Amino acid sequence: MKLIFKDQTFSFELLRTMGYAAFGGADIGECLSTAYRIEEGNFESWYEEWLKTAIRVHQEADESSKHGNKSSARDFYLRASNYYRTAEFFLHGNPEDKRILKTWRLSQSTFRRALTLLDHHWEIVTIPYEDTDLPGYLYLAGDQPAPTLIVHGGYDSTAEELYFQVVTSALEKGYHCLVFEGPGQGAVIREQRIPFRHDWEAAVTPVVDYLIKRPEVISDKIVLMGISLGGYLAPRAAAYEHRLAACIANDGLFSFQVGKIAAALGGKESEELHFNSPEMDNFIASIMAQDTGIRWGIENGQFTFSATNLEELVHKTEPFTLEGVAEKIKCPVLVCEAEHDHAFAGQPEQLYKSLRSSKTYMKFTAEDSAEEHCHFGALKLANHRIFTWLDQVLNTEAR
Repeated sequence: MKLIFKDQTFSFELLRTMGYAAFGGADIGECLSTAYRIEEGNFESWYEEWLKTAIRVHQEADESSKHGNKSSARDFYLRASNYYRTAEFFLHGNPEDKRILKTWRLSQSTFRRALTLLDHHWEIVTIPYEDTDLPGYLYLAGDQPAPTLIVHGGYDSTAEELYFQVVTSALEKGYHCLVFEGPGQGAVIREQRIPFRHDWEAAVTPVVDYLIKRPEVISDKIVLMGISLGGYLAPRAAAYEHRLAACIANDGLFSFQVGKIAAALGGKESEELHFNSPEMDNFIASIMAQDTGIRWGIENGQFTFSATNLEELVHKTEPFTLEGVAEKIKCPVLVCEAEHDHAFAGQPEQLYKSLRSSKTYMKFTAEDSAEEHCHFGALKLANHRIFTWLDQVLNTEAR
């Protein structure tokens, strides 16, 4: 599925941003006109044009708010938040770039302005974690105890973005929802400089500890959903956190080891590669220059793993495998697959085969218009199927 751009990465990120139109996070014309102004494959052009759109929509929000038009202000703030997030997306090649924090904070602040204008109950929460806190949002579907969905993203998403992707659908289905950011994500990497860790249960267990103390939560109906790289992180946590009633890997991911990915690109075995050699440096530089997806993947990896070079990133991602781990999961697991996933082809099936607990495989296809990574462009359909499965697993009344 190509949208405006021939470049796969630019096309997908446009689809991702525009796909939130169904949930109030975008307007199609705003996205298309922005995309037409962008120079294909140019990260700076991407930033500049999305920033222009975000600023314009932000100004509309402030103007509407000043005149007491709350519903329009809410809508403008939500879209501005998504556009700021999109603008910041390709900036991570230089972790010291001051625009990263500035633009991300604008995405967060406009989202929080929108929250104050929403009708449903929400709270900004902090989860005690080791010697610091993890940030999150708790959304309640009503004032009665209900099943609760914990949601976290993956390699690049933010807690604010997940409001569009999952939360609005969860609330409509009667689920409370707690979205949080763990190490390597959102505010945790940008403000606290805490990188990803493979033992994700260290982040999820404190969230479960927090939820079971809340009177609104049915403690034996807490579910965990991980998105994108979260398709590895969530099953990893579920293998060791057994208070979860179910786990959703959207999409499933068995391993995320940069060394093996790089080896496959070079047509070699990972042990044959010498990442600190001039030959390897030249090889990586050449493919980064030719492929925006690889360039972004390496730059964002070094940013989110706090790795100073590719060799360090390879080392830090070595433990990111569910080999010998997936079979420890006890709760029911939903493994989602996108038919034409450009990021993790073949990985969902590998995860599914390794599971020993009750499991379901859910494939989204081009015929469904949901074949892209994490089913962007067809989130209404994807969320319908996922929550139908969850209703059945939790024996809740179908909605």
